[in-house]
Order: sequence, then C-alpha cells, then structure tokens
Amino acid sequence: MRLLRKTRPTNDPRQRRRILVADDDPSIAQLVKTALRDPRYEVTAVVNGLQAINQFRQTTFDLVILDVMMPYVDGFEACKRIRDTSDVPIIILTSRDGTDDVVHGFELGADDYITKPFKIAELLARVEAILRRVEGRHERLAPPVLDVGEIHIDKPRHLVTLGGRPIALTPMEFELLYFLAANAGQVFDRETLFREVWGYEYVGETNLVDVCVRRLREKIEDEPSKPRRIVTVRGVGYKLADMSE
Repeated sequence: MRLLRKTRPTNDPRQRRRILVADDDPSIAQLVKTALRDPRYEVTAVVNGLQAINQFRQTTFDLVILDVMMPYVDGFEACKRIRDTSDVPIIILTSRDGTDDVVHGFELGADDYITKPFKIAELLARVEAILRRVEGRHERLAPPVLDVGEIHIDKPRHLVTLGGRPIALTPMEFELLYFLAANAGQVFDRETLFREVWGYEYVGETNLVDVCVRRLREKIEDEPSKPRRIVTVRGVGYKLADMSE
C-alpha cells in the first residue's frame, strides 16, 4: 500500500491556498494567474512537467493545474508522478477534448479537466469547487464509516475494502463511491452527481461522471461489463445497489 502525502489542512479562511500551474504557453499561464489573482491564492507557475514535479517535491500545494502538451515531461506523466505520492487535487488543461484523453487523465488520478480555450470564470469556478470539496465545507450528513454489502468505506482514513481486500481509488473515485454508498439504493442522474460530487453549481461536462463510474466499476465489480454494484438505471442515472435489499 503506497503512502500518500496528504493535502495540508485549509479550513482556516485566512490561510492562502497554494496553487501550482504548469504550462509552456506564457499566455495561458498568465491567463490562469489572472483568473486566480485573489488574496486567497498564491500561484506558482512553471513551464514544463519536470519543473512541476520538482517544485511539488519542494513545496506543499493545495491544488495542481497541469497542461497536457509540455516539453520534457508532459502533463499526464507529471500527474502520474504527483499522484504516486500525494492526494492533492489535480486539474488537467488540454486542447484535446477527446474521450481517450479524459479517460487517460482519470486513469492517472486527475480530478478534473478543462478544455482550451476556457473562460476565466469557468476556471475560477472549478478551482473554487475543488477546494471547497477538499476543505469539507459541504460535508454531507453521512457516517464516517459505511458498509454496503462487501464494500467497507472508512472516510477519515480514506480507505476502501472489498471483501476485506484493499481497493486503491483516486480521490474522485473515492468521493463518488462514498456519496453513492451514503445514499445506497437511491438513483442519481448525471447532473446531480456532477453537482454533489464534483461540487459545481452548474452543469458542464457531465461525461466526467460516466468516465469515473466506468473506472470505479473496473475496480469494484467482478464483471465490469455486467455490473451488479454500481447499477445503471436506464434513462435516469446511477445507483449503488443496496445489497441488503
């Protein structure tokens, strides 16, 4: 089991949130810095994935924003290396919005992605949503430890086991599973999951939900192509089957 460097506690509203941005395009880097020009944030900008990895090893950050196409080490590889040692939230910036890129980003542990060109308001909204989720300002009234069938979830320890066997989940996969488990048997449409799990107040790229569900199924289903735990309710959405029913 790998040991992850946890994100630093950021519940103190007076504490500035440190954000690492890696993009080799100066105009994009400046746009991100402009979007996050706020007393609440302290932005460090680098120009490639290798610099991002080295900077991350030297300083504790609350959020990492990585461009995909960068020299030396691209955003995907940087995401992988950072995720190997930390559960810090990661946003991928990409000019390629194909499903393969989205899936690959999630496989490596990214929490979200934004397609270029993007609006300052969109980036700011997503950054704020992720930080709110991490800071626990919208903690749901659910017990810290949940059991649904063979699935055991220990939220404080960020631990999931299936039949006693540890399951390695990315932070977003964990959040989705915890939410579904806290409401086992209840069906949620994609827009609701997007809002409740990702924390956004508007409906955007809800295909993120489908990608995350697919990845989660690959980890907790005996036959991912014939899921019996995370069930699709045709025309409605998804639910975690209440195995006690």
